[in-house]
Amino acid sequence: MARQSGHRASERSGSGTRRINGRLLARLIGEAPVERPYYLAIAHSVSGLVLDGRVPSNTRLPAERDLATALGVSRNTVTAAYAWLRDNRFLESRQGAGSWTVLPGSATGEPSPFAPAAEHIDLGVAAPPAVEGLRAAAMRAAEQLSAHVGGLGYHPYGLPELRHAIARRYVERGLPTTPEQIFVTNGAQQGIALALDLLVQPGDEVLMESPTYPHALDAVRRGGARIRTVGVTPQGWDMEYLVDAFRQWKPGLAYLIPDFQNPTGALMNDEERRVLVREARRAESHLIVDESVTELAIDSGDLPTPVAAYDTDGRVLTVGSVAKLLWGGLRVGWVRTTPPMVSRLMAARQRFDLAGAVLDQLTATHLLADVMRIRAERSRQLRRNRDALLYALRERLPDWRPSVPGGGLVLWTTLPQPVAGALSTAAVRHGVHPAAGPVFGADGTLERYLRLSYTQPPDVLADAVDRLAAAYAETLAHPVQPRGQLYV
Repeated sequence: MARQSGHRASERSGSGTRRINGRLLARLIGEAPVERPYYLAIAHSVSGLVLDGRVPSNTRLPAERDLATALGVSRNTVTAAYAWLRDNRFLESRQGAGSWTVLPGSATGEPSPFAPAAEHIDLGVAAPPAVEGLRAAAMRAAEQLSAHVGGLGYHPYGLPELRHAIARRYVERGLPTTPEQIFVTNGAQQGIALALDLLVQPGDEVLMESPTYPHALDAVRRGGARIRTVGVTPQGWDMEYLVDAFRQWKPGLAYLIPDFQNPTGALMNDEERRVLVREARRAESHLIVDESVTELAIDSGDLPTPVAAYDTDGRVLTVGSVAKLLWGGLRVGWVRTTPPMVSRLMAARQRFDLAGAVLDQLTATHLLADVMRIRAERSRQLRRNRDALLYALRERLPDWRPSVPGGGLVLWTTLPQPVAGALSTAAVRHGVHPAAGPVFGADGTLERYLRLSYTQPPDVLADAVDRLAAAYAETLAHPVQPRGQLYV
């Protein structure tokens, strides 16, 4: 759907890249003072639009001929303007593919597996487009804002309406919850970071899955903890090994993703959840349970009970978010825990920020009231995309072994050879951006794996696999040594 926030002049193509057409860009350029030579006026106007955010970075600019027609100037004038923008690092171009805006000094030389790359088909970022109804919900939220502007606008625990909506959703899932148990955050990552800040001291042992969510790994490392890992595959957890890990290491905290685990897609069953909480209690460990993609079931069937349902003494902190279900640009997350822990989280938060945005929280509240329809819509989209990606992989890369997850946003794909790092580098040259396995491991291993998101439409995914196949052939023809801890 069209991009909503602040940049109505841009739109998204089928591959997820922002675009701006010649007519709209000409209108924005026309708002700037005219100088001579005119190519410099155009270049300065476009660079100013990028710097003040009116044309976002990673936006594909119109073809030179289209912009020249819209401005009523010669194509040579626009060619000179684009050349100035490239020379001054406001523009990157790729032969036959177009030109994209960039911020000077923002390039790292190597794409992050989680930062969208405009000129590539992005399989590294597991973020779907906004759900139908987001704009209407935001408009209703804006209308409601008048009821809030008389106050200070700070809700340190979260907007009361939103805390009620989140608690109600847990009740619907079979977990009794009161609004006082909900602490609203700016996304799931903030909730994870705050919980770690409270519960982990330097030198503490933290139990994590391998592979796992890389930003959680980074947060644990920054806290100075010692990471202990237990393996997980698309088939699930080795519960005997997990039990032994709790009994042997007695970690102060464990971080797990039991619902459509990122990146393997594994789903922990009810008995495994009961055992997990039992062993955490015996080891006197806290549990951070990441439910960021819990609502993204694809295949039919009842989901297991939330892990916190087996918690009898308040050691489970459940982290949730609307980013994967609704839209990544809606930075609303939460932690479900005990009321005393909610108060501790609020106090810890004050060192970083005071509260979340009221407008975002109102928007999320409206959308959560329609969560069953939204879940069904998202499930249809993801099933279509997942199956299209699986089909394309089987046709073009039959020796690869992708997982078939029952939910979530990604395939965890096993390669015949340990070439994930080299393949990812080659893939960028072919215009596709996957996430190499080593970034999901605590020690830079996992060179036999790629994580591929299926948030793009089927035709784009088919094109992406064609490009991956070409990159894979190139990688096998010119093998290089793995670089170890890729991206970390």
